[in-house]
Amino acid sequence: MANIKINVDRVYSFVGQEKIDSLQQEVSLSYNELINKAGKGNDFLGWLGLAGETLNSPLVKNITEEAQKISAQSEAVVVIGIGGSYLGARAIIDSLNDHFTHYQKGKPEIIYAGQHISEEYLYDLLHLLDHKDYSIIVISKSGTTTEPALAFRLLKKHIEQKYGKENARKRIVAITDQSKGALKKLADKEGYPTFTIPDDVGGRFSVLTPVGLLPIAVAGFDITKLLEGAASMKTELFKSPSLAENPACLYAAVRNALYRNGKPVELLVNFQPKLFYITEWWKQLFGESEGKGHKGIFPAGANFSTDLHSMGQYIQDGLRVLFETMLLVEKPGRTLEVPLEQDDADGLNYLAGKRIHEVNNMAAAGTAIAHNDGGVPVISISLPELNEFNIGELIYFFEFACGISGYMLEVNPFDQPGVEAYKNNMFALLGKAGYEDKQKELLKKM
Repeated sequence: MANIKINVDRVYSFVGQEKIDSLQQEVSLSYNELINKAGKGNDFLGWLGLAGETLNSPLVKNITEEAQKISAQSEAVVVIGIGGSYLGARAIIDSLNDHFTHYQKGKPEIIYAGQHISEEYLYDLLHLLDHKDYSIIVISKSGTTTEPALAFRLLKKHIEQKYGKENARKRIVAITDQSKGALKKLADKEGYPTFTIPDDVGGRFSVLTPVGLLPIAVAGFDITKLLEGAASMKTELFKSPSLAENPACLYAAVRNALYRNGKPVELLVNFQPKLFYITEWWKQLFGESEGKGHKGIFPAGANFSTDLHSMGQYIQDGLRVLFETMLLVEKPGRTLEVPLEQDDADGLNYLAGKRIHEVNNMAAAGTAIAHNDGGVPVISISLPELNEFNIGELIYFFEFACGISGYMLEVNPFDQPGVEAYKNNMFALLGKAGYEDKQKELLKKM
């Protein structure tokens, strides 16, 4: 049995169980398309069996050994990537790391670059790295994606000036295409250690490839347990498409039933700050997979109870177009109780002796009831605790559900044609060769 649990009881007053059950045939068709690799985008389904295949290959050993080399020489490691080349690793590292030190004892701090174009951020990063021993993991299939390529150009120059070109080569690892692209060509020329991004795995599904595994291992976490969790979830989900037995199929069915019933916005919320980047990864996974052909469920996120004091009003009383998926953690990794105060000036003595986690749980329960009463369907997904195995399960659960849901929407969940529009405009406006006519056209619109 999977450790991840899903509860949809707070949906039935909006979409009845009979309505959800009526989608079983549609779910089964989508499920068969997915597991038999017979649907749209089937050349990007390498992630389906990746966890088990990786566990039984030398790759885990090779990644672990490279991670140990990087860790031994680095106070910090800069991971350069954007989208799926960075979000998955950051989501898992942040969900397991200390809230404040942001690294494990004896392991380097993981710093991120290439995920945006901010001159101040990059300037401050270079200044920080002047005073740290560091290494670079650069992740890009092509090596020419603007944001990471720009960051790598700056950091490559910095690290070569800091350590000398020969020593810098030992501090740069490239994760890229097996045989082609600008980064692969450079890595071969300079002799960087390299790992391969599989041809049949798209960026947003790549966290269980070296794209995610190497940074996670460098940060000090057990990638074997992570893969075991994903493989365990795969075994569970491949048994049957039954909504009564398959939690990912149930999740896909419920969210599509709500979408067809006038709820086009899904809000993934959590009650743990460590899960902030899990939400960010989830937003990319579903947004880039489903938002096509002028349709799809819009994925948004909120962090409770913080956002209950900002977005909470809209969620409770605003336009009734959204549903909520609550990501819950049953057991915290720390123990802390509310102390007793003699004067009780803040009126909190009724909580004295209670675990902070119990207070948080009641905040979650109270929120679910209030939002439900206010017209928001609520799905709950719970993890027993935050560890590598459970996070591996969660990652695979969402990836599988995304594939089923995308097919139910009748889109290709594994391409992203819309992403190219902003890139082409940016290239033209910056004067890239070959975009002259496009530049003239755009300048008239500015």
